[in-house]
Amino acid sequence: MGDYKKQRKKFTTPSHPWQKERIEAEKETLKQYGLRRKYETWKMDSMLKKFLHRAKTIIGERTQQSELEKKQLLDRLYLLGLLKKDSKVEDILNLTLKNILERRLQTLVCRRQMAKTMRQARQFITHEHIAVGSRKITNPSYLVSIEEEPHIKLVHAIQITNNPKEQKAEKVQQ
Repeated sequence: MGDYKKQRKKFTTPSHPWQKERIEAEKETLKQYGLRRKYETWKMDSMLKKFLHRAKTIIGERTQQSELEKKQLLDRLYLLGLLKKDSKVEDILNLTLKNILERRLQTLVCRRQMAKTMRQARQFITHEHIAVGSRKITNPSYLVSIEEEPHIKLVHAIQITNNPKEQKAEKVQQ
């Protein structure tokens, strides 16, 4: 069963540690999407592999249960913004890592120009300056659904003033 205090890792490492092409591609991805560590790439890649594996098993089976799973998988990927509404199961096989990385909160904050750079977007998220709807999200790798995307907003938690008298007045009022 395992220890309930110790969480399992949510990714698989590459099968071969020293492949120059893979390392270069990971570095480029890290730079482009503002990721801190390679395990963030591996985590999203593991998620993609799970989607692909489920799609392949659904394609191979022709049961009532597989039809239900197919509908659920397509609905989930549509809500995440990875597929269009009228997509088929075969379209899941065309998904790439970049498709998933484009749906991360960090990427969307930067693309909406709420932050100047990917690193600044990451900092805003971890410092609780970004809210999705009414919830403050502190995880930059949070996958934003289509329904939540218009509700991403910048939260101004702290009003900074340059006048020391105003700061003292605010402290007295509190």
